[in-house]
Order: sequence, then structure tokens, then C-alpha cells
Amino acid sequence: MNDLTDVPPPLPIVPGVRERVSAEEWAMRVDLAACYRCAALYRMTDLVYTHISARVPGPEHHFLINAFGLTWDEITASSLVKVTLEGEIVDDPTGRGINRAGYVIHSAVHRARPEIHCVMHTHTATGIAVSAQEQGLLPISQHAMRFTGRLAYHDYEGLALDLDEQRRLVADLGAHKAMILRNHGLLTAGETVAEAFDLMYYLERACSAQISALAGGSRLRIPAPEVARKVADQFAGLPYKKTQTEWKALRRALDRSDPSYRS
Repeated sequence: MNDLTDVPPPLPIVPGVRERVSAEEWAMRVDLAACYRCAALYRMTDLVYTHISARVPGPEHHFLINAFGLTWDEITASSLVKVTLEGEIVDDPTGRGINRAGYVIHSAVHRARPEIHCVMHTHTATGIAVSAQEQGLLPISQHAMRFTGRLAYHDYEGLALDLDEQRRLVADLGAHKAMILRNHGLLTAGETVAEAFDLMYYLERACSAQISALAGGSRLRIPAPEVARKVADQFAGLPYKKTQTEWKALRRALDRSDPSYRS
């Protein structure tokens, strides 16, 4: 029989968050919590590490990020922590605080790119594998060609704990919305939560295809550069991306399977 003292305590109940925030902030909290649940569903997690953040609507320049110690499949709208760009906690409903590495990376992007409302960073096996390959992401799949001319790289400097790294990270990101962090993982930035997830999902798929193709041992067939550029332009012009067709379908799936992310 298991010792009941080894059973972890239940997650703290955090009532009242919805009542003390604006309707716009609550909507962003729900959208961000949905993003965490979808990322968990598609196996983009690294235990309680890595983060997804979203800018809080309004003039205060606050952003939301996961409470440290929660797995992504237990994130809810009311458990998210509200933080300033300087790292000061404004609202921490569960009292768990945040991971400093998450603050360093995410605050840097939110500060430098005011048009960006969501930043997503992952440590998936295939993302890390491609980040360690000298040639980076190869245009060998339709998913990869989407990022032709639209992908940045940032060299590894150690655990993301030093504020000094922020200026180099945002300089390397430039105006792009996707970046490979060398020897580390992947990062995407979207004007909406839907866009950040969409970019991450397909960047991850592109990395997975590359690792599988290289593992096969056969010579790779690489399309002409002009074809890769054409594909990237085609993806950039897809009208249904702006209407969040895929994201709405994912939200409906979450609502059918486990709507607790909304709480």
C-alpha cells in the first residue's frame, strides 16, 4: 500500500481572478491557457520548464506566464502569473512565482517587439536536435520551406539567466517571428496566441521531418531556392491564417475533451 504522505497535495484553488481583471485580460488568459494545453497535447513540454507568455491588453506592458512548478496540462486561466517587463510580479494567484529563465527570454521579446502578443519557447527533442546541427533547418519539407527567409538563429550562451543576453537575443531575432536557439530549442512570436502556436507547431514538424530524413541515411533531395521562397510567400498569404481557422478547431477540441483550462 502506498504511503498517503507521498501523495502530492491538490493544486491550490484560485477563485476570484476573473472578477478582478478586465474582460480583455480574462479572454487573453483563457487563450493562453488553451495554448499550454494544446502544447501539452502535442508533446511540446519539458516537465515544468520552458514557457509561453502573452501580453496583457492595456497600457501597463504587463505579460502573463506560467506559475513555476505546474505542468502544462494543468495550467488554467486563473493560475497564470502577471509580471511587469522589469520582472516584478503584479498578480500571482497560486503563490508559486515564476522561473527566472522564462522571464529573461520572454520579457526581452515583449519589450523589443510591441506588436508581438505571444511568445512560445520549447525544448523538444527534434527542436534541440536541429538546433545542434551546423546547417540549421534545411528546406527539405513543405513545413520547413514555410520558414525560408523568415527564420533567425541565436547562439547558445548558457542558461538564460543573464539580463545582458537579452540585447543579443532580440538583435538576432530582428523582425522575424521564429528563431532557433542553438543547442537549446525553438522560439516563436505571434501577434496573437493563435499565430505563435501555429508557427511553433509547424516549425516543430519541420524539425521532426528533418531528423527523420537524416536518420534514413539516403541522400536528401532539396528543392531549388526559388521554390522554397515561393512556398514561404504562399504560406504568408494564406487568408485562413488570419481568421484563426486551425486555432478555433483546436479550442473546440479542448472544450470537448477538458474545458478546465477556462477556469
